[in-house]
Amino acid sequence: MEEEFVKVEDLNPRSRRVNILVKVVEKSDPREVVSRRDGSPHRVAEALVGDETGVILLTLWDKHIEQVNVGNSLKISNAYVSLFKGTMRLNIGRYGSFEVTDEEVPEVNTENNMSTRRYGAPRRRPSFGGGPRIPRRKGKEGRR
Repeated sequence: MEEEFVKVEDLNPRSRRVNILVKVVEKSDPREVVSRRDGSPHRVAEALVGDETGVILLTLWDKHIEQVNVGNSLKISNAYVSLFKGTMRLNIGRYGSFEVTDEEVPEVNTENNMSTRRYGAPRRRPSFGGGPRIPRRKGKEGRR
């Protein structure tokens, strides 16, 4: 089955399973952060990546930082978009992957930066029911 690639301008804060071909335009210096999950130290950097429709910031963690350089074309598979301080970021995550490829991304539209658009906090689904919780019935073995 052939992977279907999307364009940067089609990404939104709920984009999941993103397959995309982009070129690295800029890359920040790595900074040290501490994991909220387990307190371990990590390095994080951001790369501005894009295609002819726009650019977006790609978050790079630890070993991925050295694998990506300005001018590289990247084929990214199964990525997702998240909001960081109200702006979109493209993330590879634990189930995604990327590879440096020889496929050309001839032009990059830096005028349409998807990471400069501000989004409000994601809306939570309304909780229905607000009444008391009714315990579930037990199976036959739980009845008296």
